[in-house]
Amino acid sequence: MRIAGLIGLVLALAIVGLLVKKQLSSVVAAPAGAPAGAAQPADARAQSQQIQQQYKQSLDAAMQQRRPVPDDN
Repeated sequence: MRIAGLIGLVLALAIVGLLVKKQLSSVVAAPAGAPAGAAQPADARAQSQQIQQQYKQSLDAAMQQRRPVPDDN
């Protein structure tokens, strides 16, 4: 009974390992001489910066709003 559980566990780990290996091999790496941020296209980088700026503006606006104070009557 314990042998069957152990075999099942090893089989599950092998399947997960193969899936992880397949997923990691599909990721395109940056060229060896390029800086770390060079793998991302310029328009994607600009879009990322725009989203970050919008998020910061939304967060700043939310922090400026006053919270209602409950009445303790």
